[in-house]
Amino acid sequence: MDVYLPIANLSVNGLFIVLLGGLTGILSGLFGVGGGFLTTPLLIFYGIPPTVAAASAATQVTGASVSGVIAHNSRKGVDYRIGLVMVAGGVVGALIGAVLFSALQGLGQIDVVISILYVVLLGTIGSVMMREALEGLFPGTRTGDARPRKRRHHPLVAGLPGRTRFYRSGIYISPLAPLILGTVVGILTMLMGVGGGFILVPAMLYILGMSGTVVVGTSLFQILFVTMTATMVHSLTTQAVDIILAGLLLLGSVLGAQFGTQIALKARPEVLRLVLAAIVILVALRMLYGLGVQPDEIYTVDPL
Repeated sequence: MDVYLPIANLSVNGLFIVLLGGLTGILSGLFGVGGGFLTTPLLIFYGIPPTVAAASAATQVTGASVSGVIAHNSRKGVDYRIGLVMVAGGVVGALIGAVLFSALQGLGQIDVVISILYVVLLGTIGSVMMREALEGLFPGTRTGDARPRKRRHHPLVAGLPGRTRFYRSGIYISPLAPLILGTVVGILTMLMGVGGGFILVPAMLYILGMSGTVVVGTSLFQILFVTMTATMVHSLTTQAVDIILAGLLLLGSVLGAQFGTQIALKARPEVLRLVLAAIVILVALRMLYGLGVQPDEIYTVDPL
């Protein structure tokens, strides 16, 4: 089933795009990540221009996040108070990211920058997740003190002024910490088309010290509004959002998010993290390979 994408200016297999969106939705429900960190590079591998892939993936992540937030809200797994603080930072970050995106696009370097960011971030996150998953599956491989550490926020967070209590998350920290974290994620959302959950979830656990029961739902809540902002900004500035592509991705992701939530209730967390880590590392290696190989078509001609 071939479908023409007007902004990307090419025809694609519609069923493949829907299935790709379904995979993103499953990851969203399982791990609290928007899934854009896989959607964007997979679309690039398929032949979609990186700028269109990043902008359209941000639109698709919005739909997957809506479905995921509804599912987690039913189990009181969303801390709306700290989530709104991160949303405020994310909106500011998206505006900053829009300026950077336009500047890099004007220099003709946006495609290279997107690829480099994916290699660095996915390689780092994948390696950390792989190590923790293996330590959980094989406790004998754990190095250092084998005793579990008490969950607490990072010392740098403790030094920030104006601390307040976020009861549902079980933490007493300055709102500046989630605000800064949300800003960083907003910038990445604009540049890479990601929800930022693959950075947000670990940061909420190990930097902010939030309770694991609300991390996934709160992450999706923040991702929902930040990707919505990124979509609107992309539409007004870069005009790189392909509504047909985003619609096909959304069709699969909304259904996939519900399915992923059900799997998360039954599967062993360590096994899920190991599988996700392997996928992330493979994608990072493929992006690295693409940076070092001469493309089939060295030059492109942009229409006036």
